[in-house]
Amino acid sequence: MLRRFIENRERAHHARDSNRRPLPFEWGLEHVGLPSTDDPQAALREYSASAVAHSDAFYAYEPTSQYHFDGHILTFPSYIETPYQANNTVYGRYFEGDRELAVVVLPQWNCKWEGQVGLCRMLQHAGIGALRLSMPYHHQRKPAETERSEYLVSPNLGRTLTASRQAVADARRAADWLLARGYRKVGLVGTSIGSCIAFLTFVHDERFSSAVFIHASSYYADVVWNGLSTSHLRGTLESAIDLDSLRRLWEPISPFPFIRRLQKNSRPMLMLSGRYDLSFPAQFTQQGYEEFERLEIPVRKEWLSCGHYTMGKFPFQAIVGLKIRKFLIQQK
Repeated sequence: MLRRFIENRERAHHARDSNRRPLPFEWGLEHVGLPSTDDPQAALREYSASAVAHSDAFYAYEPTSQYHFDGHILTFPSYIETPYQANNTVYGRYFEGDRELAVVVLPQWNCKWEGQVGLCRMLQHAGIGALRLSMPYHHQRKPAETERSEYLVSPNLGRTLTASRQAVADARRAADWLLARGYRKVGLVGTSIGSCIAFLTFVHDERFSSAVFIHASSYYADVVWNGLSTSHLRGTLESAIDLDSLRRLWEPISPFPFIRRLQKNSRPMLMLSGRYDLSFPAQFTQQGYEEFERLEIPVRKEWLSCGHYTMGKFPFQAIVGLKIRKFLIQQK
């Protein structure tokens, strides 16, 4: 009965957004720096295989000194330059802490400007600093032709790859700023796609001392193909590519291939997932959890009796916030 109630609430929350628009399928080779070819799938497959094999280079970035801070809003140039000028400046909302620990907060897809601010203030009250980033194609970073943040996840395969790569580089530059500000430790808190980005960042940058992943999964393509939040994309995708091929092409931005890199990791991790999640279906979350167990990687995993949207609603929002606060206080 509870499952039926939660799943009905999930569908109701999803239905409230009526401005989703189907975008055309595109290979997007230009977004990953590849020339046009008669076999774009093969070219992208080779690119993605190389990105997984050499992921440290794929997720590499260079520091910058071009930070502007007005006392609350931080801006700096993104390391990854895209064809969309507005998207090339990163925006962060900063909440001062006591210099022991700060976290880079990476929110969900289509997060509003006020999104995750309540969590940041809760952490600030506990002495933990927080820098809530605007993800690529969100807020001031949205190109003029878009109403939603649809370029972060779309049927343009190359642009989607580069958007996640850009988000990782943005998080790493954000950590540079926090460390320069005097914080002893810097962690990560990611929600939904922000959780995926946080995981990729955590794996490829050992300066992050701890991480919280709100919603977890295995392969990017499986979530987009099967998830409620991305259901409007599936029709476009399956008209041009099958799931197995898409999984391979989006493997560089998927958590699963990189779990094994944490086998010698001792940095604390907390993963929170909804048992009745229709956007990050539980079987894919479980697939990831089983890989952690198989590789004997220590991680604190918790299932809550909610879904994707409902985790952000009362009472689950409060429960999650308190769990995160308690976990992070222990990391100071």
